[in-house]
Amino acid sequence: MERTLWGHLPLLVRANSKESVEYILQTLWRTRKTGLDADDRRLICQMLQLQNESDLDPVIIHSLTQMLIVVSKDYSIWFLLNILFYFPIAVVISLLVCLRMLMRKCVYENISKDDIQKLFPSEVLPELQRLLTLLLQKFQREWRADVHMDKVSLPRLKTMTWNLATQDSEVREPVAIINLKLQNDMQCPQESDLSFQLAKETLDTMLKSVYSIRDQLSNMGET
Repeated sequence: MERTLWGHLPLLVRANSKESVEYILQTLWRTRKTGLDADDRRLICQMLQLQNESDLDPVIIHSLTQMLIVVSKDYSIWFLLNILFYFPIAVVISLLVCLRMLMRKCVYENISKDDIQKLFPSEVLPELQRLLTLLLQKFQREWRADVHMDKVSLPRLKTMTWNLATQDSEVREPVAIINLKLQNDMQCPQESDLSFQLAKETLDTMLKSVYSIRDQLSNMGET
């Protein structure tokens, strides 16, 4: 059988545990925009039992991945991965580029959980197919949510405080003053403050909506 880039996947066997492979995938996803830093490279080297951190050159890995992303608009991803095998680069770099492209296909394309295992050619060891399929299925929803958040610049709640205050007129009921601190984690992280007041009737309405949101999120997590 003709050897391709997929032939480098058995290098993952050196990781010795599912948790180590899971860490590698999570790290590759977390650094999808920046490339691996020194600490990431050191840990992955230890997990894969590599002697030389230069085998994980972040510039090469990131550049090759970005190049493949651009040209994948015109060519099949599997054709590109097979071509990449003939590049004079370290085996471990080929492995990580292969994993990055596989992760991107699962996240950015309309690949269902049940179809993930079909992405692997027969040359990939069955035990590696099962392990990677299991992990990609595990993180697919979370990673797709990350991609959505990358596109939608919405702030997240950092802290919330409140206190009771009596309005000016003595005949009106007390209100709750809600103070929110919001943080936007997009390109230029920044914080903002938001304060508003709630009377009991308005608070009851808001709580009903919040409980409904909680229940829907819980139901989604169980599916």
